[in-house]
This record gives sequence, structure tokens and C-alpha cells, in this order.
Amino acid sequence: MNIAVYLGHPSQYYFFKHPMKIWLKRGHRVQVVIRSKDILEDLLVHDDVHYVNILPEGRNRGSIAIFYALLKRIVRLYFRMRSFQPDILIGSDASLPIVARILQARSITTLEDDYKVVKSLALLTYPLTHVILTPFVCQVGRWEKKKVGYNGYMKLSALHPNRFCIDLQTIHATVGNDPYCLVRLSALNAYHDKGIHGLSLEVVHRIISKCEEHGLKVWINAETTLCAALLPYQLRIHPAQLHHILGGATLLISDSQSMSVEASVLGVPSIRYSDFAGKISVLEELEHTYQLTKGIPTNSVGLFLKHLEEWLSIDSLHEMFLSRKEKMLEDKVDVALFVAWFVEDYHMTHAIRNATNRFKLANQLAVQ
Repeated sequence: MNIAVYLGHPSQYYFFKHPMKIWLKRGHRVQVVIRSKDILEDLLVHDDVHYVNILPEGRNRGSIAIFYALLKRIVRLYFRMRSFQPDILIGSDASLPIVARILQARSITTLEDDYKVVKSLALLTYPLTHVILTPFVCQVGRWEKKKVGYNGYMKLSALHPNRFCIDLQTIHATVGNDPYCLVRLSALNAYHDKGIHGLSLEVVHRIISKCEEHGLKVWINAETTLCAALLPYQLRIHPAQLHHILGGATLLISDSQSMSVEASVLGVPSIRYSDFAGKISVLEELEHTYQLTKGIPTNSVGLFLKHLEEWLSIDSLHEMFLSRKEKMLEDKVDVALFVAWFVEDYHMTHAIRNATNRFKLANQLAVQ
């Protein structure tokens, strides 16, 4: 089988990293196609993954620039895929289902954002895609019949304990042996971030003050350039080391929804200070079902600081969250195995109903 994987963001690489290894091991051909985005190419080069960049120039902000970049991706992806002849194109980009229809291939859209959060992408992608592969908890609007839900989160594909183990040597060599709080600052420049606010400089200074009062060193990981006042706290690491640093943190404070999910599946307490609080189903489940994160909107700075003080004052915070993580893992599947299996199963059957039940049955038969 020929599988084309489109990566438009570093988090998408982590989602497909292990399924791609499984497919290659099983004799399938895999073509990785990307666009320039943040640290994505650094990660691929670090892991020696062969890829083709169909949008190396990136894109500018604004509706016209976004639409023009989409047209370029459609054209360039078509010519690349015409020679590869994919059976399946998988990823989250709106160009995939269009090119798949032209080439008479199947398309699978993978994401874990609700329809209301990525409405523009959904309106471009969902009508033509064959399958929407997403956690059960995610909402896909009126395309529910195309949805294949699974018990898990995209971040569990790379960070499930079957796949990931924290490297203590990396932590000690990079940030030392003292307990620390990791602060993540997002650029908030994606199209769906319009009107969304996060951590301000003033709030970051108050975070540093409170953490240092409780004996925690503060490290800041930012998508944008830090101001001079925060440079002493800047975390300088290779992007491939970030999950290890996150996994060793006492606490994550962030305006990044993605990293908050990553912290949760690693059992690291996280507080999200963002206007997305209360609006994303995956994080709502992690917060209210498993108590692994806390979201607070930016108009509630007092509540945010109160909650931060409460968590910093709990001596058993680490053990409490590890226990909660184990409860979450009991309910979830090994996402990398599920994705690898589903793509193969879908290619053979084009069936999308009861995928999780078929996956569990397949695993039981394999064990027997």
C-alpha cells in the first residue's frame, strides 16, 4: 500500500511518527510531505526522516495569503502524488481530500480540534474527505457519519508509555537537578487564534515570582523571541528534547493547548491561561473527567494566581497527578497502534463503523 502523510505542524509529526515506522516495517511505502512550520523540519532531520517540502517559502498571514498558499499546496501536492500514486492520503490539510478525489485515492483527515474551533478548515476539508479520524470526545458538526472516533488523544500516539520514556540524563544535563516550572508561550498566530489572548509579560513575571517563592526554578519555552527581561529564563534546547524537559517538570503553565494535552498525558500538572479555556473537548475531558489540567480565561487573572498558589502548596502534587494519569491510561488505547491498524484495515474494507471494537478484537487475536 502507498501511504502519503502530510505534516503541517510539529505536533502532526509526533502523531504519525510511530505509525509510519509500523507501516514501513510491514512493507508499505510511505511518502512524507510537509510545509515549512516552526521546528517541523528540525525534528524530521534529527530523526532522519525523508520528506518533501511543497511549501518551503511558508505563507503570510491574512485570508488572501492563506487561500493562495492553499492553492499552491493543491497544485504542488497533485504533481508530487501523481507519480507516487497513493492509496491513502492522510493528514489535516485541506489540500489532501481535493487531491485524493482527483487521483481517485482515499483521504483520512486527522485532528483533535472541535469543528467550532477550526470551522474554516472543516468547511474546506470535511465535505470531500472520506474519513474524519478523531478522539471520541471531539465534535465534527454535521459530518458525524464520516467520523471514526477512538479512545485516546493525538498526543498519546507519541507519548504513550509504550512509546515514550523520560530521559533523566537529558533533564539533568539541560536544566540541572533542581525542581522547576516550565512556562510555554505560544505565538497565537494560527488562523483559529484570531481574537485569542494568552500569557502577558506582566502575568509571566508574577508566575516567576510565585514559583521562586516556592523554591522552583522557572524555564521559559517560547515560539517567539523573548524580551530582554525574560532572556535569563529562556530554555535553550534542541526541539527533540522538549518532551523530556516537560516530563520532568513539577508544573507546566502555558497558553498552548497542545502542550497542555502533552503535559496531561505525561502526568504533569498544567494550568492553561488562555481564552480557549472551556472551549476544547479534549482538554475539557482531561480537566473534568481526569483532573489532569486546569483552564482559566485571561479575564480571570486573580483566579489563575489563586489556583497556581494552591497547586504550588500541595506537597503530594506529583504523586496525585501520576495516579490520575494511570486512571486515564486505563481508559485509552495505544493510539499509534490504533492509527497504524486503522489505515490498513480501512484500505482493505473501507469500513468506518465500530473501528475501535475491531481494533480491540484484532489485538486480542494477535495476543492469542
